Formats: sequence, structure tokens, C-alpha cells
Amino acid sequence: MFLTFFLLLRQQALPVTLSEYLTLLEALRSDVGGTTIDDFYYLSKTTLVKHEQHLDLFDRVFGEWVSGTSTVTRGALPEVPPAWLSDALAQNLTDDEKAALDAAGGLDTLYARLRDLLDEQQERHEGGSKWIGTGGTSPFGNTGYAPEGFKLGQTLTESGGNRRATKVWEHRDYKNLDDGVELNTRNMKMALRRLRILTREGAPDELDIDETIAETSRNGGYLDVKLQPSRQNRVKVLLLFDVGGSMDEHIDLCNQLFSAARYQFKHLEFLYFHNCVYETLWKDNTRRRDRIPTWEVLHKYNREYKVIFVGDAAMAPYELTQPRGSVEHYNEEAGLVWLDRFKAQYPHLVWLNPTPAGYWSYTNSTNLIRDWAGNRMFPLTLGGLGQAMKSLKNPKVTF
Repeated sequence: MFLTFFLLLRQQALPVTLSEYLTLLEALRSDVGGTTIDDFYYLSKTTLVKHEQHLDLFDRVFGEWVSGTSTVTRGALPEVPPAWLSDALAQNLTDDEKAALDAAGGLDTLYARLRDLLDEQQERHEGGSKWIGTGGTSPFGNTGYAPEGFKLGQTLTESGGNRRATKVWEHRDYKNLDDGVELNTRNMKMALRRLRILTREGAPDELDIDETIAETSRNGGYLDVKLQPSRQNRVKVLLLFDVGGSMDEHIDLCNQLFSAARYQFKHLEFLYFHNCVYETLWKDNTRRRDRIPTWEVLHKYNREYKVIFVGDAAMAPYELTQPRGSVEHYNEEAGLVWLDRFKAQYPHLVWLNPTPAGYWSYTNSTNLIRDWAGNRMFPLTLGGLGQAMKSLKNPKVTF
């Protein structure tokens, strides 16, 4: 049975190794934790999941496996409601929900009825007010109308019902961390956090516990408080946004990225270009006449800066390869010449492309920039952002 679960995780591309699976089996043989399906859920998640972005996928796979291999039985329930359930209900139920629970005889009575029905019921039931089933007014089952009770049997991928059960057996609390979900500002912030480089600089304003203990010991117990600078993210980021033309359809996504980056990085600079960088860049897209020479940018921001280009890399190939190829002005040098100068100045450099990666090979200019960037062009998705941040921290990492 557990081998089926392991194979299902592997089939869904969740990175689970055989050694981790054997560790899980060893923990089960050693009676670590309890013996209910909930205990196994927490134990297997702790043993098999190594990164928060896989938590939601694990929940979905676990729900699929449970719905196909197990049913709720009286033997899986303890004789009395566990203390954690009583505490959780006291903290999370509204006054109306508590009144409905009291009207049903209280948690102990409801719990005893559930155990008795599990003994008596021998078949599936739909509708009605007594048995465990679906669509009825019984306090047990799912998609029903009871104001109090226990929700049983609904898988993680199903929805519906009236969401009025006392206990919901299956939740997906980490849906927003899944690398396959639609990007938003919150999960962008989570991905950008991987670029944090924490250092201690500035005035000492944080208690240094280890040094305080050491100095106090040296002073024979006389307290000697020691302070240290707080750890802060000192990473410096230069964001270069492609604007206009085919990038207009990605405005909302780029706005979310910009908002997340401003929140995450204290040292953030941003500039705009169109299609490719040439002799000048600009700071305000509504005032393109106020341009900044690109040479000035290359000299102003030193090699410590992490450079992130954001653009779909879709343009006529001659805009990259030929002088005077720009659609906006007569550029004296080709776009790739300026890109090479950026690559020579900034070893930590990536290109984020909002166009789905499956379409990149159909655009010649995208292929040219992808070759220029090496293995450092990434899709503007949660997974792509994570890989980009990893590449910025270690440019030698390949994907």
C-alpha cells in the first residue's frame, strides 16, 4: 500500500528518493507518532517533502491516494475526542457555530454518534438525516446541510458543499506556494527572497546573546550586555524592463514583479528600454526624452549589482545584429554589442521572459538573446523566478 503511495508521488514529479521512503517505513515500524491516517499524513509530509513549493502538490497527491485506498473506520478514531480537537474548536468556532454544536448535544455526544454510525452503516448513503453520506442533513459526511458535524470522504481535488462542518479533514494550506500556480505579488515575494544575502553592517542595535553570555562568564557572573548590527539583506539589484510594443500585454505581470522587488530589496534600481538596450535608457517611461547614457549606467553601478532583464525578447533580428537596426532611432552599434558590455560588467545577470517557454524557439530574436544569456533566460513564472534567483547567487549553476 505504501509503495503505491511512493510511486504515485514519483509519477507526479515530486522529488522523493528511495532513501526517504525507507526512512518513512523505518519510522512507521518504530511507532513514531500515532496510527491514524492524519498521523501518517504529517509523518509522510515531514519525511518526504524537502521544499515549501512542493507542499501543495503533496497534499493533492495524498488526497488522491487516500480517496483510492482508504476509508474511515471506527477503529481509526480514539474513544473520546482528542484534546487538540476541543481546543481548536474553542478557538475557531463563532458563537453561532458553538450554539449549533451545543444544540446537537456537544462535541462528546456528536463524537459518540459518529463512532456508533461507523459500526452500524454497511453501505453508501446519499441524502437523509441519519447515515454518513452526501447531500443530506446528517451531521456526518460531505456536501450536506447540517449546521454542525464532521466532514468525511471528500478528496482534496473536490469542492462544493456548504462549508459548515465542525472539522474539515482535508485542507490545502500551501496552495499559494506551488510553483505551478498563477503568479501574484505575494508568491513573487516568496521567490525573490531566495536572493537574500544577509550581512551585519552599521550601528550595533541587536542583542548578541552568545557574546553576552561569554563576557558575563568572564566577568564572574556580572552581566555585560553586548550588541551587534542586525542582519539585513544587502543585495543590490538593477532591474531593466522592456516596455512598449509586444510587452504591453505583460504590463500587469511586470507591475507585480516591480512591486514585489521594491518590497524585497532595499538597494533596488530600475530603468527602461525598448526591445534591446542601446546608447540610452530612461527612468520615467512617461518622459522618454529624459534619457540616461548607458555608459553612465555601466560606470555608476558596480559589479556587485545583480542585473535582471525583463522582456519577451521578441523583435526583428537585425535590431540585435545590425547597426541602425533599432525601430526607434539610428543606433550606431548593434544591440548585442551593448548586451555584451552588460555581460562583461555584471557576472550575476539573468533574463526573465514573460512569454511561455514553449514559444521561445519560434522567435529568432529570442533564440539569439537566449544564446547570449547562456542558460540564464528563465520564464516569468514562480518556478522560473526561483531558478533565476538561484542563478544570480551562483552564476555557475546550470539548468
